[in-house]
Amino acid sequence: MTATREPVVGDSQFNGQFGPPSERAVKKLKGHLTPWVQEFVSNAPFVVMASADADGRCDASPKGGKPGFVKSYQNIETSPYVGLIFFIPGKSTTQSASNGRASVVSKAELDQQNIELALYETDDNSRHLQGLLIEVEESYSHCPRALKFSKLWDAEEVASNRANPPISERTDENYWAHEAGA
Repeated sequence: MTATREPVVGDSQFNGQFGPPSERAVKKLKGHLTPWVQEFVSNAPFVVMASADADGRCDASPKGGKPGFVKSYQNIETSPYVGLIFFIPGKSTTQSASNGRASVVSKAELDQQNIELALYETDDNSRHLQGLLIEVEESYSHCPRALKFSKLWDAEEVASNRANPPISERTDENYWAHEAGA
């Protein structure tokens, strides 16, 4: 049985049900990266980038590298808007550089601007052919409760998951099963 509900559409309907954002939430929204945010991003080895295609279908892609690797690509051609959330392992704080515009830039353009790409950990399958230039429109920190509630950085939880994985180990057979109609 599928339940149908009217979606909450627009700020006024949302605010009518839940109230307007708090003053604190409004004040933390910046149109640029503050020095602290720049420091956070330069120390983050992991970011999740979300984008949407022309039809509004979203895609969130994890990106990782050595801290500071940030200086994903198909959706950018049809809709340049992206959202980024940066993580530093062990820190309960996250940082968003959200509602920005991304554009694909060539390696030649990066070289011309002296943007160093050597911060990535490369392997035999890695080459730097292009990058993303993000024009930040909004920047803000997120509440750390999600990381606390998920125990994402909790050492005991990590050790327990290593000793007794909560999911079966990925194999080609179970990973690609959906292609066989499973």
